[in-house]
Amino acid sequence: LGPVKDRKAFQKLSFLYQAAHCVLAQDPENQALARFYCHTERTIAKRLVLRRGPGGCRGCSSFLIPDLTCTQRQRRECFCGGR
Repeated sequence: LGPVKDRKAFQKLSFLYQAAHCVLAQDPENQALARFYCHTERTIAKRLVLRRGPGGCRGCSSFLIPDLTCTQRQRRECFCGGR
């Protein structure tokens, strides 16, 4: 990897992402605080035109942890042309 364009901004985004994860790991009922951290991360990333981590919902800013704050489904589709 080359030099990071805005290192402090990436550090701040990383901190907010990790804080949201830690809050939910300690207390799964504390989703409001994790959502606040994700919303703040989203706002900063959008303002600075930076890419966000994959852990937050684009719609409601919730931190997504399978079987805790979201559900996962797999499609039974085959993309090989039906063979």
